[in-house]
Amino acid sequence: MTITEFKKTWREKLSDPNFRFLFMLSFIILAFILYWMAKFLVYNEARPGFSFTDPFLSLFTPIKVTWVTFALIYFAVITALISLSFYPDKLMLALQSYTLVILFRLITIYFLPLNPPDSIIPLRDPVVELFGNGKTLLKDLFFSGHTATMFIFFLTAQNKKLKIIFLVSTVLVGACVLIQHVHYTIDVVIAPFVTYTSYRIALLIDDKIRKSEDE
Repeated sequence: MTITEFKKTWREKLSDPNFRFLFMLSFIILAFILYWMAKFLVYNEARPGFSFTDPFLSLFTPIKVTWVTFALIYFAVITALISLSFYPDKLMLALQSYTLVILFRLITIYFLPLNPPDSIIPLRDPVVELFGNGKTLLKDLFFSGHTATMFIFFLTAQNKKLKIIFLVSTVLVGACVLIQHVHYTIDVVIAPFVTYTSYRIALLIDDKIRKSEDE
């Protein structure tokens, strides 16, 4: 798609009042959920939690792979946003899926207040540390948000090559947070399943909205 086609696509989509309303509403709901999730995670750090022995993590000593993890994440985020920007409907679907993932994480973290593995090497975002003094969160565990985000990109990618890239990124990021003992194994394993559920719910909502518009 050329730049001219890109502009034309967005001009046509934004001229549709229904799309414009849903797109803005999706952004507003996402911002609202992110705001409350940030507040909840700070509260969650002070809550008493429980730990358990992870048989898989017990097999090896953690290794710090923070830079590898965030290199993969930032590469995937930038690539996904650029590629999805050419497909307004898919970009909105990705935003809606991500909103549902965050909502599900808020619920699962609330009802399963886990303490981090004893052998954890904290995962500190190098960009956040470079430009700010944000506190590193250790207890936002079940389920892995990083793994889930990568899987959203896989589900919403619009060509086979990108799907392969994002699927590999999902596996690598999941492996990295386990190698560093940032998450329990179950946190990573369950993430794609909840993400796919969120994606399907977002699709179902979009389908119902489109059918109601056609009636």
